[in-house]
Amino acid sequence: MAKKTETELVVDLRGRPIETLDHFWDAVAEPCGLPEWFGRNTEAWRDTIQTRGISDVIDSYDVLVIHVDKRGVFGARHREARALRRAFAGRQSRLVVHEPS
Repeated sequence: MAKKTETELVVDLRGRPIETLDHFWDAVAEPCGLPEWFGRNTEAWRDTIQTRGISDVIDSYDVLVIHVDKRGVFGARHREARALRRAFAGRQSRLVVHEPS
């Protein structure tokens, strides 16, 4: 039996200043194909990456991987950023937080 190779949509935001969740939504909107009516909140994001059916771009890949620097909203103990990180739980998505170089 042949093994299916998973396809990944990789969005690399390293080096991009992301000080707020609004900056994050702005950064992922185009590469992830988010519609204009996207809710720009963690619940809408969870639906988009786990339930699917919102973004044709994300839905066309098996896995979404987003790389960010550990600074700004991802460096602090930001309550909404923690909720955003939790949204990445599961096999279909990964958030990779890198130490800045």
